Amino acid sequence: MEKARYFEDYQQGEQRLTFGRTITETDFVVHAGHTGDFFPHHMDAEFAKTTPFEKRIAHGTMIFAIGIGLTATEINPCAFSYGYDRLRFVRPVFIGDTIKTRVTISAKNDDPKRPHLGRIVETTEVINQKNETVLVADHILLVERKDAAQTA
Repeated sequence: MEKARYFEDYQQGEQRLTFGRTITETDFVVHAGHTGDFFPHHMDAEFAKTTPFEKRIAHGTMIFAIGIGLTATEINPCAFSYGYDRLRFVRPVFIGDTIKTRVTISAKNDDPKRPHLGRIVETTEVINQKNETVLVADHILLVERKDAAQTA
């Protein structure tokens, strides 16, 4: 769904929570194939038994990709992603875990290079079925200002 949302429309502190997604064996295999990351803590059940987690853990990059993908429910033609900062893998994710992503508008600032845009920081927290944070990152959006859009 497309929904125009300008810089002025964002409110610091607002939150949204995505639907859940259960992580599967297939996710592990497909992600390993796409990335070439076949490290044993992801792919070797016998090796994983010797680790502190005692079972295979999900690729952090996979959880990041899926967690961010869960947030992509609306297309905002007034915004685009500038990137991600402060990415942290807080807890392991295992096959059978269900993740959701909580998005909180944590900052709203002027863009120092582009006065017709503002910067929105969305703190994205991927959480598991126990409501534990497993991943956190700041997503930076560049968003058009209403007055710039009206004069264009």
